[in-house]
Amino acid sequence: MKVKQDLNFGENFKKLRYKNNLTQEDVVIKFQLYGINMTRSQYSQIELGRYNVNFTELLALTDIFKCDYSDFFAGYSVDMLVKKSIGEEENTK
Repeated sequence: MKVKQDLNFGENFKKLRYKNNLTQEDVVIKFQLYGINMTRSQYSQIELGRYNVNFTELLALTDIFKCDYSDFFAGYSVDMLVKKSIGEEENTK
């Protein structure tokens, strides 16, 4: 069974990290201050879009990156979901 690829907003996390002059290791250390255990390797998977971020992690990241939730989804819209859905339907025909 093939896993459906979801929209990848990991690049937005990377941009926010750079904007705050943080390394992946810095982010992981800050996660630990919130009681979130994550390795640098696991965090890199977030930026690559291979790890689904949970709410607790998103909440911590808003403080770490000093941003709003909407910043995580910059460049994405509902229209993209519709186009993606239509494309998937055409591929199954």
